[in-house]
Amino acid sequence: MNRRELLGLAAASAAAAAAGSLPGAAEAASEISSGRARRLWIDGCGEAFDVDGKFPPGEAALAALAASNLAAVNFTVVGPGADFEKTVRAIAFVQGAAARRPDRLLVVRGIADLGRAAAEGKVGLIMGFQTTGMLGDDLGRIDVFGRLGVRIMQLTYNDRSLYGDGCLEPSDAGLSRLGRQAVERMNASGITVDVSHSGDRTTREAIEASGKPIVISHAGCRAVFPHPRNKEDAALKSLAGRGGVVGIYLMPFLSAGPGPITPDDLYRHVAHALSICGEDHVGIGTDQGIEPIADTPEYRKALAAEVETRRKAGVGAPGESADRPPFIPEFNRVDRFSRLADDFARRGMPSSVIDKVLGRNFERVFEETWRES
Repeated sequence: MNRRELLGLAAASAAAAAAGSLPGAAEAASEISSGRARRLWIDGCGEAFDVDGKFPPGEAALAALAASNLAAVNFTVVGPGADFEKTVRAIAFVQGAAARRPDRLLVVRGIADLGRAAAEGKVGLIMGFQTTGMLGDDLGRIDVFGRLGVRIMQLTYNDRSLYGDGCLEPSDAGLSRLGRQAVERMNASGITVDVSHSGDRTTREAIEASGKPIVISHAGCRAVFPHPRNKEDAALKSLAGRGGVVGIYLMPFLSAGPGPITPDDLYRHVAHALSICGEDHVGIGTDQGIEPIADTPEYRKALAAEVETRRKAGVGAPGESADRPPFIPEFNRVDRFSRLADDFARRGMPSSVIDKVLGRNFERVFEETWRES
């Protein structure tokens, strides 16, 4: 079972329920009717639905998307290990789903589609990769996937790729020669470079090599909690200095525990990122499925199996455990971005900064990077 399948299992009970019974759905419906919901909120990393599941996506998944109040999500269409053929199939699934339900979904190909999705009450699907395995050593595939609508590519996962070292590689060898060529090709093709899972040196060198801003779509701050998936302050400063954006995730790597991840854990990372990067360079990349996780015994059993599979494959990060599932209970809802906005406001964050953190900053960096050159 891979992480995508795990998310599918986690949402199983929600999928079996009516849309109105999804946690947060009633509140989201009220916000939509009041006009609050259609701000331009963008999840910098998430999963809209299961591309390995039955086509087209079911009504429960579509209802969750409608209730999410999101204008768009950087949708990880395939995970580590996906080859070229599987990746093309996943892209076809996403495009087909949007074609079947144009009233709910929109594949984002350009910056204008973000505003269109928000204005029309749809969710924009920004197709993204968290690996470069499907590229092999063929840089021409970057152009191919760009023409198919992919807008974000992560240079590495946790392990080593042909393009650079991931955050769990002890040698931390940095960006490869091919990786530098790939960054240049992505810049030219209007594809945003992502280094969320990359090692420290790969992260620094990709920021320096790129002629355009890049993103760390989902990570935390190492100064707040030391973990290889969290980024050092020097990288965050360099990222912001070149116009990039870091998305803070809602994952267990925000703190040591014990116990569940908390809103306080999340805010410590958000506040630190704002202090290092400035208000124009911080976002939220939840690294979550849109549907809430049904925290059942079956889910915990599947999570334990997935953690063990990832450990054996050498891609599991320290701290992954079935005893500390990857969600914040208070935000384990379809309307989590509304709840995030409320939480940040209660802590004194100005509304203008909330709007930037919850979407406008990602919109700005996408506008700068999606232009072909």
